[in-house]
Amino acid sequence: MEKGRDAIDTITGYYYQFDYYILQLLEVKNQYDTVMIEGIEDVDILEENELTAVQCKYYEKTEYNHSVIAKPIRLMLKDYANRLSLKDNIRYKLYGRYKAGHNKYPGALSVDFAKRNLFTYTKNKVKHVLHLELSLSDADLEDFLSKVDVDIYANDYKEQQTKVIKKLGTVFRCSDFEAEYFYYNNALRFVKEVATQQNAKDRSVSQKLFLSKINNKKMLFDKWYLQFKGVREYCSEVRKQYFSPSNISPYERFFLIECDGLIDDNKLTSLIVKISHNWSKLSKREVHTFCPYIYLHGISKERLIRLKKKLQQDDVRFWDGYDFFGADFSAKSIIRKANAENDIRLKILNELDLLSSVLNSASGTKEIYQFYLQEPFFEEKIYSLCGIQISATEHVGMMI
Repeated sequence: MEKGRDAIDTITGYYYQFDYYILQLLEVKNQYDTVMIEGIEDVDILEENELTAVQCKYYEKTEYNHSVIAKPIRLMLKDYANRLSLKDNIRYKLYGRYKAGHNKYPGALSVDFAKRNLFTYTKNKVKHVLHLELSLSDADLEDFLSKVDVDIYANDYKEQQTKVIKKLGTVFRCSDFEAEYFYYNNALRFVKEVATQQNAKDRSVSQKLFLSKINNKKMLFDKWYLQFKGVREYCSEVRKQYFSPSNISPYERFFLIECDGLIDDNKLTSLIVKISHNWSKLSKREVHTFCPYIYLHGISKERLIRLKKKLQQDDVRFWDGYDFFGADFSAKSIIRKANAENDIRLKILNELDLLSSVLNSASGTKEIYQFYLQEPFFEEKIYSLCGIQISATEHVGMMI
C-alpha cells in the first residue's frame, strides 16, 4: 500500500512540473516566445530576450525548511558562476509548494542569510562553503540574489491543473470537458514527448508550435493520466457530457465499441442490452420511435453469432441487415423504423465495412460514438463522430 502512495506522489510531481510548463507556454507574451523543459532548470522561459530558469518543486507533504530550498538555489548559484563572464540576461526562480512552515522564510534573501543557510552545507561528513569554492565575492552574491525570485506559496496540484484547463478553454473557446479531455490531454502527451528529446533545442517549444500540436479533438490518453484521474471519475464526466440528456432526441445513434480480451459474453451481452434499453423509444405513444445501432470491433464471427443467439434467447429482437439465409447485406433493410409493433430494440452491424453504406442510407440526424482502446478504428469526416477512449470495454457501461 505504501509503495502505491509513493508512486502516486512521484506521478503527481511529474504532472505538477508538466502543468507548470504548459501554463508558461500559454501565458508567454508573444506566440514566438519559447519555453524549454529540462533545460538549465526544470523549466526555462525565454520571453522578449530575457531568460528565466525555474526550479519547480512540489512538496505538498513536506514542511518548509531552509535546507529544502538550499540545494536548488545552490544549483542556480553554480550556473550563475559559469555565466559570469558571459553577461547573460538571465533570472532564476524557485517555485515551490510546501505543506507548512512558510513563516520560517525571511521574505527576502540577504547575502548573510544565504551564506549561512543555503551555501554552507555538509555532504558525506565534509563541510562545503559553496561561494568560496566558486570564488564569488559578496558583490557577486548580491548580484546573484537580485536575480533570484523565491515563491514558496505555489498553487497546489489541483489549483494549478484547474488554471491550465481554464486557460485552454479560453484559448480554444470550448467547454471545460473539451479543454481537459481533448486539449489538456493532448498537451500532456506532447509535453511528455518533448521532455524525452535528447537534443536541448528539441525541448524548446514556442507557443505557436505548441498550440498547433495540441489543436485536435482526438482523445488519446496518456496511460498515467487515466490511472491518476481515476476511471470512475472519468466515466462519470463522459456520461455527463454525452449520455445524460433529460429528453432523448429521436436520432440515428451508432455505438462502435472495441472489445478487449477481458470482457466475457455475459458482460458483453449485458452491455448491449443496457445500450438498447437506455437509447431506444418504442412506445405506441411515441411519434418518432428509434433504437440504437451497435458494432463490436475486434471480435470473431463465431463470437458474434454466440452473442446474437444469447440475445435471441433473452427475447431481445434485432435486425442485422440480412433478411434470409444466403441474402446479401441490405442497408435498406437495417435502417427500417423500429417501433412497438415489430419490437426491434437493436440493430447490429456485423462488419465495420458496412457502416458507411448504412450512414449514407439512413435519414435524419446521426450521432456516432466510438469507444476505442488505443487508437480510433473508424474515421469519417462527413458525419459528426465522437471518439471516447476507454481502458477496458466494461467501462462503457459506466458511461452510457
